[in-house]
Amino acid sequence: MLDNSTKARIQGAYSTFLENRKLKPRSGQKMMIAQIARTLGSIEQTGEGERDGGAHIAVVEAGTGTGKTMAYLLASVPVAQARKKKVVVATATVALQEQLILKDLPQLVADAGINLTYVLAKGRGRYFCVSKAEQVLHDQNELGQIALYEDEQERKLDADAVSFYKSLLNDFAAGEWDGDRDSLTDAVEEELWRPMTSDHLQCTNRRCANFSICPFFQARQALDGADLIVANHDLVLADLSLGGGAILPEPADAIFVFDEGHHLGAKTTGHFAYSMKLRSSQRWLSKAMRQLNKMLTDCEHHQVLSRYVEQLSQPFTDMEHMLEQWQQMFSEMFKDKMDRREARYRFAQGVLPEELMVLASSFKGSAERAAQKFEQIVDLLKQGMDGEVADISRDAAERWYPQIGQLTARMQGMCGLGRSYAAPDPAGSSPTARWVNIADSLEGVDFECRSSPVSAADTLRSNLWDVCYGAVVTSATLTALGRFDRLQADLGLPADASFGCQQSPFDYYNAAELLIPAMKSDPKEPDLHTAEVAEYLERELKEIDAGLVLFSSWKQMLTVLDNMPQSLKEHILVQGELAKHEILSRHRKQVDQDVRSIIFGLASFAEGVDLPGKYLTEVIITKLPFGVPDDPVDATMAEWIEQQGGNAFSEWAIPMASMRLTQAAGRLLRTEQDRGRVTLLDRRLVNRRYGRQLLDALPSFRRNFA
Repeated sequence: MLDNSTKARIQGAYSTFLENRKLKPRSGQKMMIAQIARTLGSIEQTGEGERDGGAHIAVVEAGTGTGKTMAYLLASVPVAQARKKKVVVATATVALQEQLILKDLPQLVADAGINLTYVLAKGRGRYFCVSKAEQVLHDQNELGQIALYEDEQERKLDADAVSFYKSLLNDFAAGEWDGDRDSLTDAVEEELWRPMTSDHLQCTNRRCANFSICPFFQARQALDGADLIVANHDLVLADLSLGGGAILPEPADAIFVFDEGHHLGAKTTGHFAYSMKLRSSQRWLSKAMRQLNKMLTDCEHHQVLSRYVEQLSQPFTDMEHMLEQWQQMFSEMFKDKMDRREARYRFAQGVLPEELMVLASSFKGSAERAAQKFEQIVDLLKQGMDGEVADISRDAAERWYPQIGQLTARMQGMCGLGRSYAAPDPAGSSPTARWVNIADSLEGVDFECRSSPVSAADTLRSNLWDVCYGAVVTSATLTALGRFDRLQADLGLPADASFGCQQSPFDYYNAAELLIPAMKSDPKEPDLHTAEVAEYLERELKEIDAGLVLFSSWKQMLTVLDNMPQSLKEHILVQGELAKHEILSRHRKQVDQDVRSIIFGLASFAEGVDLPGKYLTEVIITKLPFGVPDDPVDATMAEWIEQQGGNAFSEWAIPMASMRLTQAAGRLLRTEQDRGRVTLLDRRLVNRRYGRQLLDALPSFRRNFA
């Protein structure tokens, strides 16, 4: 139960915040604070300080304008401080992280009078690794002007890349840069940045010669003393996959707040997905063995190290042989599809043929033996870095440790795919989608084996909900068709979680119109519908100063763009031609200059886009956002629902479309002063039975159905 002193502290902080900000209390915000505080405050403590049963998870849908960020901060921080726990706020986007660090948390301290320390946590991949940079530049000198072998040619960098890495190293050494990717003046492409970073398998931690100046560990030290840590969903999931407490606080000592919580399910399933290209893996095995032999030479053919490498020979040979068998098996399976570049074979219900499962089981066994041997090599190199192994110098051990870490990570991924393909899903659990794609290869054709859980429920239940002290899941869109059922099933939320829905304070009826114009075509006739969409946009965009057009596919968007007259094209910003943040920046600048600006975008522009006031007065949605019918994960989920006696369309497709449609319509009104129109070029909302369900889940716009 929430104790009186904590309750008084929350109420006092809220009153102080409103007074200092000269704001009036919002009903939805007050109700959200009360729900979260009541849920977290009800957690009983055992003698060891752990929670003892009872609801400890608050799920809150808070419409735009509720003030949800300040609500969850005002409720969770005082409870965490009273219980001596830390708060971890996880977001899905960088923009919200920046808003928390630069705006919301400073306001909480200055205007609500809550004394706390906070820090932004990032994964290793956002930080410069000094040792990796030194090693890469050293390798370039070793390779010389001419790289003779294939693996050497792949490692050889162009002059511009070498010059860039040298400048990074020099700027860091001179104290002109702190080693954080996000503090660089210019954006850096991922392919150029990745060689300069490390991960937990490559990092030598305190054994590293550059540990004392390491940007990641310097940032990591700040986490220990902070009351609140801002992270992203991926970092939380990565930490949980390592057992929790590896980077972030132990789950039992933390209250997690998942803002933009509608992303959590997809983030989780993606985190535990696997893929493996067959020919690419064969080539990698050959390169890996050459790399291991170079390591032996560098380590003076240490006896134990030599034995480990020799023991890798048989598993490698077996894996190469089995990969060849897979190639033959899939060649037969795809014999009628080889001319289709994007051909895919999905295994119904995620169930593989017995022959393939037997082969995968053998592959898994060999991969696991190889992974175990890599771990022994890693342990030996650790001892070498500590100076405990004769014939392996500290320099050699430190040089090879991150390279063996990379090999280990690749082998672990192959183990994961093999494990996923080797056995059916446990009885009672949600299925895993399994499929094979035809992919490009140096040899012409490759086969990519892939697997992904269709639900995050089992993973989140065992790794998060069952072990964390408390949690909050919030977003402007969590319900589907006005219910939490879909979210609860997808995230594996416990039955005793606290669910609440706080409506937006906006007057939607007077602020905006929902228009569904007369349309001759049905979206199920894509060519006719696309042509009619192009005609409509050519006619209507001439009258719109600031608009967002949301398409269902690349093909439709680019076809419509091609049909636009040049006089309109020069005012259209198209997804894919520029980064999302750059499109939004240019759009604002053009509107500020009274120049017409229209954004053409796909699903990623249907959320996380904040263009208040004059920056967005019209949102046009070309068709209802149903999932892609041949998506392997969605198709497997649909089969699973049907197998359990349910209706996949009503239980999965419609609820998911409802959430996406609500998110898309939510781009229009961002403040109480905004005005505008949402247009849907899809008559199914008014002439299909399920249309009423989708309509009722939308905000109460004025309706204009031609």
